Amino acid sequence: MTTPTIELKPSAHPLSDAEREAIMANPGFGRHFTDHMVTIKWTEGRGWHDAELVPYAPLSLDPANMTLHYAQTIFEGLKAYRRADGTIATFRPEANAERFNASARRMAMPELPPELFLAACDTLVTQEQAWVPGAGGEETLYLRPFMFATEVGLGVRPSNEYLFIVIASPSAPFFAGGVKPVTVWLSEEYVRAVKGGTGAAKTGGNYAASLAAAAEAKSHGCDQVVWLDAFEHRWIEEMGGMNLYFVYGNKIVTPELTGSLLPGITRDSLLTIARDLGYEAVEGRISTEDWKRGNEDGTLTEVFACGTAAVITPVGAVKSARADWTQADGQPGEVTMKLRKALLDLQSGASADTHGWMHQIV
Repeated sequence: MTTPTIELKPSAHPLSDAEREAIMANPGFGRHFTDHMVTIKWTEGRGWHDAELVPYAPLSLDPANMTLHYAQTIFEGLKAYRRADGTIATFRPEANAERFNASARRMAMPELPPELFLAACDTLVTQEQAWVPGAGGEETLYLRPFMFATEVGLGVRPSNEYLFIVIASPSAPFFAGGVKPVTVWLSEEYVRAVKGGTGAAKTGGNYAASLAAAAEAKSHGCDQVVWLDAFEHRWIEEMGGMNLYFVYGNKIVTPELTGSLLPGITRDSLLTIARDLGYEAVEGRISTEDWKRGNEDGTLTEVFACGTAAVITPVGAVKSARADWTQADGQPGEVTMKLRKALLDLQSGASADTHGWMHQIV
């Protein structure tokens, strides 16, 4: 089957410059959306077709749409950066395309050719150049590619029809007033995923299943929940929707991928960046006892989480049903902030892209 070309059908009535600038002055995260979106259909026997850039608009869904009943839906998240030289680029979009297809396979959905994934993102960013904030800050244009079943009917089986969409949202810095450490709750009642389940897929059901634990964390005065393994409830997995890192002086460790963790692109990138900076960076297993003991004896000097939205988030304190503790002095650590700066400098163009990770669009 041939890969379709994206047909451009731009809006005849986009927001005015003044309206757009008012939104971008205080965009928040995921609250406002650009004038256009890219849509591509998939039908059994026909494959991918009808690829279009069209005005952003609501969708019309039949009440028997299979996604509403059986949750066949996946998504990705990446950012477009306006760099110091005026160009606009995304960070490792090929990795997002690869993970998108891994999620599709797990959810029994059709894979999208990586070149079509990239073309959809590039087309939307090219059209929405004016929505990409200026260089020099942490403001970005956040891209949300997603796919869901569109067949109408009740019956537990893979759909015969799907819709892939990319939308975009101007994004303010996650930490508007400077980087702030978070307090986390070790969840011993709920689990995020199990090996053999959907934990390694970026599917909506994983996030729906996390909401009760997030509410529990909030009731204990915490900002985020830390997930433990499903079998022993003692091995650290993730923080909310982010991967975790533990700093032991010159060595940093992130929980190894077990099939129940999301393989974060920021997580993977930091392994390389840390080694570039002279740190020993490894994957391993860390238990709640390791975390508490390492903090008490001073060997565990910093803990941080990482992901596309917040980049790097320091962990300042831990609470659980059994014990509470402050991580080191409760402030962002030196290694944490050094890695954060290195990643942001790469994405913004302030430092050299030695690994060829930035994908220039315009």
